[in-house]
Amino acid sequence: MGGPRRRIRYGSFPTTADVGIWASAPEPNGVFEGLGRALFALMTDLRTIRPTEARAVSASGADPPSLLVAYLNELVQLHDTEGFVAREVEVRLVGSPPSALVASLRGERFDAARHPSHQQVKAVTWHDVRLDLAAGRGRVIVDI
Repeated sequence: MGGPRRRIRYGSFPTTADVGIWASAPEPNGVFEGLGRALFALMTDLRTIRPTEARAVSASGADPPSLLVAYLNELVQLHDTEGFVAREVEVRLVGSPPSALVASLRGERFDAARHPSHQQVKAVTWHDVRLDLAAGRGRVIVDI
């Protein structure tokens, strides 16, 4: 996961019953990377994760918003099945506009002794999905 550092920003915001995550970046893949990090940051403190294990996740969708929801739900599924949390996320988008992606993740299995437990993420929803790759920003609502 080398290469120059890109300015990717991400975070979360409150909603009525759930929580939202957002990201902005100068390149489309950075938006997906930032949203992936934001998702894992909902689960635990990213600074406590050691990037000692690698995982790859792929997803596809009919359009960029459906690709985004499919990708983030793959990350939720990875956490649910393996307990994996990622500190580093690198995304390669396929197509223009993107209809598929491959994400390389570096992290480790969740360890309650070292990783504080924040939110339990159930799924990424379609409610109020906003994705503007040309402007370099996206946001989704997460079911907790």
